[in-house]
Amino acid sequence: MRSDEQWLALNERVIAEFRANGGQCGGAFAGNPMVLLTTTGARSGQPRTAPVTYTTDEDRIVLIASKAGADHHPAWYHNLVANPEVILEIDGDTFAARARVAEEPERSRLFAGRVAVMERFDGYRTLTERTIPVVVIER
Repeated sequence: MRSDEQWLALNERVIAEFRANGGQCGGAFAGNPMVLLTTTGARSGQPRTAPVTYTTDEDRIVLIASKAGADHHPAWYHNLVANPEVILEIDGDTFAARARVAEEPERSRLFAGRVAVMERFDGYRTLTERTIPVVVIER
């Protein structure tokens, strides 16, 4: 597993690549739809931006707080639970939105939808004992 410092360095590289290439990223993210999610830090109150892969459900953006199967949730998840008003950068558009954590049975349905598109997410469940949250974002 990566350390928090390694995650931050990776995020900085992906954010720069995303912005330089009109929302497209290479490497492990090639071909995956990406969004830049800006949350308000739960403790700091400062804006925090994270690159996240997503799927859609009708006109909603769906994020999986997997952190690649780590034993703790990603920082962006804690931030949006504390402050659900977020900013998204997607498809050349930047806009304010509101996030919420999906409850069952919606959570399982949306998680299965992600697995159907990106199989590796199914494996993340086996790497951790936590229930991986699913976040729904609406304009």
